This record gives sequence, C-alpha cells and structure tokens, in this order.
Amino acid sequence: AAVPALAAASGIAPAQAPPAPAGAPPAQPWDLSWLDSFKGKHKQVFDMGGADVNGDSTLRMPSNYLAMAKEVLKMEPPDVNVVIGIQQTAFPFLASDALWPKFKLGELWKIKDPQTGQPAQRNIFLGQKGGNPTNTVLSLQERGAIFWQCNMALFGVAGMVAQAVGRPMPEVRNELIAGFVPGVKLVPAHTLLVGLVQERGFTYQRV
Repeated sequence: AAVPALAAASGIAPAQAPPAPAGAPPAQPWDLSWLDSFKGKHKQVFDMGGADVNGDSTLRMPSNYLAMAKEVLKMEPPDVNVVIGIQQTAFPFLASDALWPKFKLGELWKIKDPQTGQPAQRNIFLGQKGGNPTNTVLSLQERGAIFWQCNMALFGVAGMVAQAVGRPMPEVRNELIAGFVPGVKLVPAHTLLVGLVQERGFTYQRV
C-alpha cells in the first residue's frame, strides 16, 4: 500500500519492489518459522498498514488489548499473543533514534516532538526500557508484542526518503533496515503475513 499524502507530496509511486537485475542470484528464502511460536489461547493481529502515526489511538489499541486481557481474563503473554503489522505510514514507529535526524523523519511525516514543538529528532513513540506499561513501542515489546515491517512497502518508504535527502534508494533502504528498533521483523509482504497469522488462529483488528 502506498502512503497517499506522503507519496503525493514526494512524487514516489506506490510501493513496489524493483525487478532483479539480469544474472542476479536468487533471493534468499524468508524465515517465517517464528510465526509458529505463538501458542497463546488468545491471539490478535493489529493491522496498522495505513495507520496515522499522529493518531492517539494507534498504539493505544494493542496496549489496551493486553491490559484488558490481564485484568479481565487474568492472562498475559505467552498465553496472550499480539502482533502489529506496519507498512508505510506507520514506519516511524519502528525507526531507531539515530534514523530520525539523519533522514528527516520528523519533517517528512510532520511529527513534532512534544518537548520542543519542532520536527522530531528522535523516536517519540519508542518509550524507555523497563518503564511502566504505556502506549509505546518498547512497552509493547516488553509485554510480548511483535512488530513487523512490510518489505514491499519499505521500497516506497526508502524511495521517498532517498529523494528527500538526495541519496540512492538502495543505500537508504539498507540503512533503514539496519536502523530498525531491535526485535522488529522484516517480512515479505504485509498482506501475506496478515493472512498467515490468521491461519494460525489470530483474530484481526484494523487500526
């Protein structure tokens, strides 16, 4: 899926993997064995493919799910499993602090740091390790949630960012992947994974 506002502003076409050059070695197989590690009684996938990073409900939804599973069902991970699927619009959730000033993510996504009122130079959604359970990436990871990033959509993200900073897209894409928040899974395609987790018993919620 493309990012309508961002793509329109940057002139980047919808996310699409470039064709492999002639004579290139075959693509390495994807390891999706981690999908079989979820054994919880209750499992839910949160589809954030087109989520707005500036919407206050985005990370609150999986956070509330885990909180209410604990309060009402008296169950926590690994008996409750949560996966959160990301495509393009919500990519900044998964970008480590170092990527933000380097690639102007705050400016491109129009995300302001609440402490400065200026375009964010850090991941304001990340939170802190060992903090109280809140609506942040780290607190969700600490409660067992798994985030994935769509590889197909990442080509669109990298293309937009590369154009903004005047660098080759392949280089930018590699640096974005290297700069993921630890624990993030790069997956072949968001739409494929949404189906695969549902085949494994996950219920579905779009955010």
